[in-house]
Amino acid sequence: HASAAAPSVAYKIGAAFSAKGRRFNTKQDLLTFESTRQSSEKLPYTGRPISGQDAFFISNIGNGPSIAFGIADGVGGWDASGIDSADFSHALCRNLARNAKENTEEQRLGARDLLSQAFTDVVADESIVGGGSTACVAVGNSTGHLQVANLGDSGFAQFRLNAVHYDSNPQTHAFNTPFQLSIIPPKILARSRIFGSMPLRDFPRDASVTSHVVRHGDVLVFATDGVWDNLSPNELLQIVSRYMTGFQAWQGSDKGTTVGKELAALTKQGGIPKEKENTLQTMLAVAITGEAKAASQNDRRDGPFAKEVQKFYPHEDFHGGKVDDICVVVAVVVDASESDA
Repeated sequence: HASAAAPSVAYKIGAAFSAKGRRFNTKQDLLTFESTRQSSEKLPYTGRPISGQDAFFISNIGNGPSIAFGIADGVGGWDASGIDSADFSHALCRNLARNAKENTEEQRLGARDLLSQAFTDVVADESIVGGGSTACVAVGNSTGHLQVANLGDSGFAQFRLNAVHYDSNPQTHAFNTPFQLSIIPPKILARSRIFGSMPLRDFPRDASVTSHVVRHGDVLVFATDGVWDNLSPNELLQIVSRYMTGFQAWQGSDKGTTVGKELAALTKQGGIPKEKENTLQTMLAVAITGEAKAASQNDRRDGPFAKEVQKFYPHEDFHGGKVDDICVVVAVVVDASESDA
């Protein structure tokens, strides 16, 4: 019948970010994606960006209702070779956004294909001399199917009705050594051959690809390891739940948790009045970034990274959070009919 082809869900997306060594500005270090704009990276790219080596992208796929979004974390280990991986991660995200927007075969675009195409473009870019990056890339369509390609230790979690519905596993070669896309300059490659220690180099084909079904009321959180090293999925749930229930986007009752009637309205510009982050999705991104930032700087509270160090290297006596760049992209899934109303 006629309504069968109508879109069923829309993705309302906001982002927040904070480079290590910078104070998190909750009024400026954020972005609310408007699907009417041809959006890619909105950050000023002047050498070292205000999100540090972390980057993100959000873009419609072609002119259709499907959307692509994700994050990339430039690997800091390249600093010793005089290479800033921010160049790599931000170029990767710019290409991810551009290629998604220019795609005309919406139904055929997979998350790994999108990542592979963007990586090929970065390798061909002569201005990127080297570096490496993790990536977590999503392609979501209007029927509620979400495909995610995750390479490295960035990742995502899906929250549904006050519970952790899914959280991704990191890909690492060894402790604190994530899978990474990279460009290895010829000089470093030659030196490595002499000393017998090759730099890490993984490819989009190595990404873990997962498929998910999303529905009205779901919250998707994509984040770099600046979040996962400092907050557990259950701690993220507490943050998400505090805002979702506080604004009655999720409502508790005798029958359990349900989606509140105001959800779609809360995701529209001005849905949360008098706030700079005046949509629910951007408020969630800002809240998670702020909590991760605070946890990273707290030397009295052991986060997930500290617990891993204690397990693998008990003699290190490592305590507290792990200071790092932080980038968060949040998608709140709403019924498209309510979204357009």
